[in-house]
Amino acid sequence: MWELVRPRLERHHELLLPALPGHLGGPPLPTEITDTTMVEAVERALDEAGHETAHVVGNSLGGYVALQLAARGRARTVTAFDPAGGWDEADGRRATLALNAESHALTRGAERNAAFVAATADGRRRALALLAERTDHVPADFVVDVIRASALCTEAPRMVAFAAQSGWPLDAPRCPTRIVWGTADKLLPWPSAAARYRALLPHADWVELDDVGHCPQVDVPLEAAELILGHT
Repeated sequence: MWELVRPRLERHHELLLPALPGHLGGPPLPTEITDTTMVEAVERALDEAGHETAHVVGNSLGGYVALQLAARGRARTVTAFDPAGGWDEADGRRATLALNAESHALTRGAERNAAFVAATADGRRRALALLAERTDHVPADFVVDVIRASALCTEAPRMVAFAAQSGWPLDAPRCPTRIVWGTADKLLPWPSAAARYRALLPHADWVELDDVGHCPQVDVPLEAAELILGHT
C-alpha cells in the first residue's frame, strides 16, 4: 500500500515495510488475538532489523499500530494516516467494521480476475473506491496487488471479530506525533472516526486533507510523502 510514496521516501530514509500478522505477506495470525498482537510483531521486525527506534508511519490499522509503537517508546516520530481506533461511540465502530467485512466478502475469489479489473480506468476506480478519491495516476499493477491482498486475506473475519470487541487501548505517544486525515474517508469518516483521538491527543499536529480518501498515500502520494518527510 506504500509503493506510490516509496521512491520519494527512499531518497531520504532506509525503509522497513513489515506486513502485519494475518495480512498477505505477513506472519500467521496467532490462535489468540490480543490488543498487542500487531504491535509486538512490528517490534520483532524492528529488532530483527537492528533498530531500537525509527520514524514510524502507518495507515488505518497500521496507523493505530504506529501510535502504539510511539506509546511504547519505539518511535522517534510518528505519522498516522487515518488511524483506526478513534471512534468515540460504538455505532461508528460497528459501521466501519461492517463495511470492512462486506468489502472483504465482495473480493473473495477476485484475485482470479484482478488483472482484468485493473486493465481499465473504470475498473481501477471501482476497485479503489473505498480507499481513494483519485485513481487516474494509480498503475494497474498496484491495483492488482490491492485486490489480491484483500481477496487472499483469509483471516479478515477473525480480525474484524476481534476489532469489534477490542477497546483499542492507547497510551500517550512519547514522541512528536502527526495525524493526517482525509476528509472524504469512507471507512473512517472525518471527524467522527477521529473524535476519541482528538480528545486523547490534543497536542498532536493534526492535518486535514480536503477531498482525500482513506489512504492518502494512494490518493495524493506526493503530498503524503511530503507530510512524512516534513515530520522526520
